[in-house]
Amino acid sequence: MSVVSQVILNADDELRYPSTGELKSIKEYLETGEQRLRIANTLAENEKKIVQEASKQLWQKRPDFIAPGGNAYGDKQRALCLRDYGWYLRLITYGVLAGDKEPIEKIGLIGVREMYNSLGVPVPGMVESIRCLKRASLSLLSAEEAATAAPYFDYIIQSMS
Repeated sequence: MSVVSQVILNADDELRYPSTGELKSIKEYLETGEQRLRIANTLAENEKKIVQEASKQLWQKRPDFIAPGGNAYGDKQRALCLRDYGWYLRLITYGVLAGDKEPIEKIGLIGVREMYNSLGVPVPGMVESIRCLKRASLSLLSAEEAATAAPYFDYIIQSMS
């Protein structure tokens, strides 16, 4: 949910006007709108490149994942891993656009540890894969844009850890 929506819902729940602090947060949200759109656009336009680079980094660090018996061994398993990379990257863009981590939590993180554990996917490996996704993504952004986007990656990393 965007900052604007959240402020309105909170104020309405309490039958009041938005506070000065809430209006300030909306102002800051609107002032950073162009930057958030640029970040989301860069990530979306470069999804394939980012996913390829992140997977290359992960396989170099953890060749056991793609070795016989590894969770990403074989074309089908590797394709599933790459699909998840794209899915997490999309979640990041939702958070960046909303200016909030709530979409990431609601759409993608509830029950994620349990799901991976039930599928026999090592959660530490998924955490490392998100770190690789973060590095590959932030390398395409300016320093200021990277500083804005990094906390959304970190939120997923923390939630999985």
